Amino acid sequence: MSDNPLDHNFKKQHDYLIGIDSDGCAFDSMEVKHKECFIPNTVKYFNLAAVSKYARQAAEFVNLYSKGRGINRFPALIETVDLLREWPDVIRRNVEIPQLQEVRDWIAREDKLGNPALEAEVAKNPTPELSNALAWSKAVNATVDDIVHNVPPFPNVRESLEKLSSVADMIVCSATPNKALGKEWEEHDIAKYVAAICGQEAGSKKETLGQAAGHGYAKNHVLMIGDAPGDMKAAKAVGALFYPINPGAEEQSWQRFLDESCDKFLNDQYAGEYEAALIAEFDTYLPELPPWKS
Repeated sequence: MSDNPLDHNFKKQHDYLIGIDSDGCAFDSMEVKHKECFIPNTVKYFNLAAVSKYARQAAEFVNLYSKGRGINRFPALIETVDLLREWPDVIRRNVEIPQLQEVRDWIAREDKLGNPALEAEVAKNPTPELSNALAWSKAVNATVDDIVHNVPPFPNVRESLEKLSSVADMIVCSATPNKALGKEWEEHDIAKYVAAICGQEAGSKKETLGQAAGHGYAKNHVLMIGDAPGDMKAAKAVGALFYPINPGAEEQSWQRFLDESCDKFLNDQYAGEYEAALIAEFDTYLPELPPWKS
């Protein structure tokens, strides 16, 4: 059976479609997941203890504080080790940073970058490197499951979902594993507002949003809400509009959405100058280069 919820029960019910990212957008969960779950396991599984300070800074930059924020865990892992491999302070430590070429090759040929796809790859090609990457990813999931509880959605997320529930079809469109998404949205009783919860196993955000949008929504009636440039790219790739949740100003962003932007979208007043101004503001929040390069 497909891991994509859109393949099963999703049907167009309203004239508007809204995709919503989860970690860092609907939930204030990015910091705890990366700092307490991802990074300790990255140090452990890729033997980075000798440069753990730099590994932490690199991983935090890639996943939280750069324009790459929110990307899938496997490309993020590659970006992290690449930053470490070229960082002069790390080079001077004379510590071997893994190249992870087999993981790179797998990413290049796989479009559903999640554990099920990597498990299938390891079953065919059980190399130490791929097996270790799978063990790392499973350990991350286990640590998230163990640690991340009672993290509520940002203020005004629930109110926005309630406001939209009678006029728009809504889906979760995320790079987080399906199981973790379902748990978090159910825990806080907001899963009832969305028609589908689509994580990394369903495909990329572009694929998920594009598949849902293909059910017959009119131009400018599809909106992606996200906190990362990757969310915006996914939206633009399928011809959708984008509403930014500005990193560090999430509460203000949701307040503005509830009070103003939501109505502009539903009244066909969002596209054009209004959206462009929001995106220009969003672009100022995250840098492209890490502090040690800029």
